[in-house]
Amino acid sequence: MIYRKKCDIISEICNRTAYLRCLTGKEKVFMKNEYNKTITACFTAYIVQAIVNNFVPLLFLTFQRSYGIPLSQITLLVTFNFGVQLLVDLLSVSFVDKIGYRASMIIAHVLSAAGLALLTILPEVMPTPFAGILIAVMVYAIGGGLLEVLVSPVVEACPSDNKEKTMSMLHSFYCWGHVGVVLLSTAFFQVFGTQNWKVMALLWAIVPACNAFAFTRVPIASLMEEGEKGLTIRELFGIKIFWVLLIMMVCAGASEQAVSQWASTFAEKGLGISKTLGDLAGPMMFAILMGASRAFYGKYGDRINLDKFMIYSSCLCILSYLGVSLLPVPQLSLAACAICGLSVGIMWPGTFSKASAALPRGGTAMFALLALGGDLGCSGGPTLVGMVSSALGDNLKMGILAGIIFPVLLLTGVVLCRKMCR
Repeated sequence: MIYRKKCDIISEICNRTAYLRCLTGKEKVFMKNEYNKTITACFTAYIVQAIVNNFVPLLFLTFQRSYGIPLSQITLLVTFNFGVQLLVDLLSVSFVDKIGYRASMIIAHVLSAAGLALLTILPEVMPTPFAGILIAVMVYAIGGGLLEVLVSPVVEACPSDNKEKTMSMLHSFYCWGHVGVVLLSTAFFQVFGTQNWKVMALLWAIVPACNAFAFTRVPIASLMEEGEKGLTIRELFGIKIFWVLLIMMVCAGASEQAVSQWASTFAEKGLGISKTLGDLAGPMMFAILMGASRAFYGKYGDRINLDKFMIYSSCLCILSYLGVSLLPVPQLSLAACAICGLSVGIMWPGTFSKASAALPRGGTAMFALLALGGDLGCSGGPTLVGMVSSALGDNLKMGILAGIIFPVLLLTGVVLCRKMCR
């Protein structure tokens, strides 16, 4: 009798334990599904960044005609935009951890939406239209700079089966956002005319406004374990592998933009086609193939070695630079531009993933400094190409050939990083 009671008690304990294990598993699945909403909101955040970086350049000639602004002033808007973002990258280390990722994300989206909305108001009410445009660009550039720092660590903190896959898929959405901004804006201008650009700006402002609301609801995980602190800038600067990763990030941005920023001009000069067709044949194909590369790794990254993928991509990038600069047939050179987009796709997200794996306590400071390095590369790569081209009699091919230094350095960095991690 006593034996039977003991068996009943043991059986009851086993049943309750199995139930609790099952319940815990369901809770884990539920939490994972909840964080999928966070990852989706982060995907949209990169579309927002694509909007703030690529919409206004479509309006340069419209601004020139409508407000009588010299082209020399208008081209400063791109430099000003990325300059503000660089400053935000640097300053964000001091306040993001204090106010938290949720508040920072909401502020970034609100500023992005506000900047796009102010673009339709300030040029009309300010003493000079250019001053109004400059203020609007500054407002959304602060939002864009914050997004550059915040989105990757928020995704990195989310529980997922393969963080490298998720990171690559995340960065592909910037490419799709770029393509969407150009295609949808061009279609709108064809149907309703460029004189209605303010309506398009307000329509684009809806995207960050809605995503700001999404970030008030989705869960946000901590990048650090409880009680653990991230590395400071001083500590990061004392780690050799961080310097390798930072140089890789500079080269990733430079390798990407050195060809992308000049692809439209290259298409127009080499093929003698219009500006619209040049944009579609040059930067558009570059962005599509870059997004395809990131989406491919985002889909199959669990079956692919990241180091090998980055090494092969760097080699393909070097070959594409050689093709752009040395092939005698313009159509083949343009095809090499597109292939360059395919080759650089993994560089930026891959470097982020390698940094997260090598320095798990890197924290906000690491992501901010890597974003700063990437943005420096994005501005420095096209500048080097332009300077060399100008010095050699506007020979754009020779300028791009000089830019081959960036994928070569990136390839060296991947090999060094691999050895240091071992």
